[in-house]
Amino acid sequence: MVVSISDKKKKNKTKVPSLEEYLQQRDYLGALTLLEFQRSIGEKHENTDLWICYCAFHLGDYKRAMEEYKSLTKKPDCPAEVWVYLGCALFFLGLYKEAEEAASKAPMSPLQNRLLFHLEHKAELKNLIDISSCSFEFAKELIRHNLVVFREGQGALQVLPPLIDVIPEARLNLVIYYLRQGVHEYILKGVVNAALGQEIGSKDHLKIAQRFFQLVGGSASECDTIPGRQCMASCFFLLRQFEDVLIYLNSIKSYFYNDTFNFNYAQAKAALGNYKEAEELFLLIQNEKIKEDYVYLSWLARCYIMNQKGQLAWELYLKMGTSSDSFSMLQMIANDCYKMGQFFYSAKAFDALEKLDPSSNYWEGKRGACVGVFQLILANKEPKELLKEVLLLLENSANLQVEYIIRILRKWAKDNRVLL
Repeated sequence: MVVSISDKKKKNKTKVPSLEEYLQQRDYLGALTLLEFQRSIGEKHENTDLWICYCAFHLGDYKRAMEEYKSLTKKPDCPAEVWVYLGCALFFLGLYKEAEEAASKAPMSPLQNRLLFHLEHKAELKNLIDISSCSFEFAKELIRHNLVVFREGQGALQVLPPLIDVIPEARLNLVIYYLRQGVHEYILKGVVNAALGQEIGSKDHLKIAQRFFQLVGGSASECDTIPGRQCMASCFFLLRQFEDVLIYLNSIKSYFYNDTFNFNYAQAKAALGNYKEAEELFLLIQNEKIKEDYVYLSWLARCYIMNQKGQLAWELYLKMGTSSDSFSMLQMIANDCYKMGQFFYSAKAFDALEKLDPSSNYWEGKRGACVGVFQLILANKEPKELLKEVLLLLENSANLQVEYIIRILRKWAKDNRVLL
């Protein structure tokens, strides 16, 4: 690609964000990179070293922060409060004795008080956590939970998720942690509204979710990020604009390829009639919770039917317990198999429906499906032996028409020497 001179000038004029802008956005990596670059070319400002320590600390690189703070303490003009900052870095590295020594050299301040408080109670916490009694298990979990809170979220992703169903506050604190890490509040609101809307069938909640997703995905700062594109995919998914869903999912699939992604990706493929690829994607999913979900089962069954694998759809139904979901699955198999000319499994599904509700008009669907199987047998597209099973299905009905149809099928079987 050839770049014009004017384009080059425009690129050269691209404004580099300032340190203040990086810090306001909590982009500590960007701020640290800028500071290190400035220091390397001699553009060092008065507080450059302190800001480097600050960024390293907030990135969780406590060793780097400790080394930088130690270097500062060796300088004659070192601010006295640096000692308490060094103490904090040492504390997070587990060097409690050294942390206490450093903190004691700092002037009195709220931060020094807090650090000394944590240091004073640290042998106590260790002893409590080390207690192996089973009856103390809940207290140990409570201590781990509270330590995450006291440490401003350190270790939240390791400690809090398993405690969500144990300690009520764990769920709220995990949400707070995500919000503090820069995950947009609007994404969280979108996910919650979408989940609630789907669970209770509320169109209002789904509309709210769609607006939140669109707000994030359409923003200038997020439109080209992975979360932004996920939000736009979610927005179009709720709007049932699946072609647009695939545009966004295709753009991030190499970065975000897991069971949840495949579940959404497969649904979008199937909704657009690409049942072969959708079936392959559904079968890649390993998460048992997803595989037990009716949405997953019904979409996979539909893919099987559209790919001329009606038997597999029927087997999915047989593994389901008796419920409203299994009834819905039967209805889908009965109608979709009929549309796709897989009349035998359509007949079996209509037969099961007729047993569940004899007063309905399922007989008409069953009759049509049974006749459809007979036509396929006549056209040599189904084995003649299948006629015996069709007759058994018909004999389950109490409808007045059934005797006439059975008589015709038996006569044909006799004329064509088919054993029944």
